[in-house]
Amino acid sequence: MYVVESEGGAIVCMLFSLLFLGTWPAIMNLLERRGRLPQHTYLDYTIANLLAAVIIAFTFGQIGTDDPNFLSQLTQDNLPSVLFAMAGGVVLSIGNLSSQYVWAFVGLSVAGVITSSIIVVIGTTLNYFLDDKINKAEILFPGVGCFFVAVCLGFIVHSSNIADNQAKLKEFASDYNVAPGTSLSTLKEASEETIDSKDLENGSDLSPTYNVKAGTAVFLIELEKRRSIKVFGKSTFIGLALTFFGGISFSLFSPAFNLATNDQWHTLNKGVPHLSVYTAFFYFSVSCFVVAIILNITFLYHPFLNLPKSSFKAYLGDWNGRGWALLTGLLCGFGNGLQFMAGQAAGYAAADAVQALPLVGTFWGVVLFGEYRKSSKRTYTLLGSMLTMFIAAVVVLMASSGHRK
Repeated sequence: MYVVESEGGAIVCMLFSLLFLGTWPAIMNLLERRGRLPQHTYLDYTIANLLAAVIIAFTFGQIGTDDPNFLSQLTQDNLPSVLFAMAGGVVLSIGNLSSQYVWAFVGLSVAGVITSSIIVVIGTTLNYFLDDKINKAEILFPGVGCFFVAVCLGFIVHSSNIADNQAKLKEFASDYNVAPGTSLSTLKEASEETIDSKDLENGSDLSPTYNVKAGTAVFLIELEKRRSIKVFGKSTFIGLALTFFGGISFSLFSPAFNLATNDQWHTLNKGVPHLSVYTAFFYFSVSCFVVAIILNITFLYHPFLNLPKSSFKAYLGDWNGRGWALLTGLLCGFGNGLQFMAGQAAGYAAADAVQALPLVGTFWGVVLFGEYRKSSKRTYTLLGSMLTMFIAAVVVLMASSGHRK
């Protein structure tokens, strides 16, 4: 099997992981904004995510002469480590499942920062002690503190943005004497503002036949009309509660994977080799797949948050956006695999630096999805402060990298 041994190699893995893990949520969010049911998208994602783990296992896990390789470990007496790996997959699957709803309520930018910061505050602290303190505590924990501040700022940014959007809708209704539920034709006549037809939000057959400027009240109304998850009239608490729940779920998958590959609690019998990253990642992805399949098929028939009912037959026939949905699974699968490869080399606490993924997500959210356009100066100031604190936290976390002996 292939083993990453140098800090430089670990950092390269982190950077590629950061790119992949920061991009797939944006694609999945885009599909929801174009009206595709999240249950359909997540089933496609789940299949491709497992495929990525299988590819990694049979390539990196098999090349070279270092033992044990992937196939030889499948018959090992390593059930305790396998269960830790599978537990990590379970909590990751639950976190990913909640995220597709979080992005609709909170937005890609703030949801990513809050979730990733919770992951670091809880997960990185656990990994530091599990890794026998190989990371520099005097650098690591100030970084964790910066992430905590970013979480707090994220909650404030979300509340401020909600207030901005409510003000836009109220002003629109007052100016044109219409309500947010007014018909498309009336809204079209009420607003003469347009945007470039090449905007990413208008590249789908599900988009409206005319364009509106991102950030305006009409844009918010039209987005609500075509997206699959309706957020108007929902409590702000729902989005924040889902965000916090997802963050806690995510924060546990890396420590569980750490225990699976390094057996810090000495659960394996004497002489049994530790699970390799690739074998652990395979079991991790299998459990993630099983949980996702069960929950999403359940949600097809018993949808969450008043989404339309669907069926497995309808899912099989829904090819609109399927290629993009499969791409999200591949990106996430390879991103997680690279993160674990880096963690085995430089410490899982330092590898949590890939939680800088919201910086990539913010680019997609702000530049391409129109998040926070035409918001108040207060919201812009808070958003800038949140991202600045987040960047500082990521830099500090990477600087704490150690080397596993």
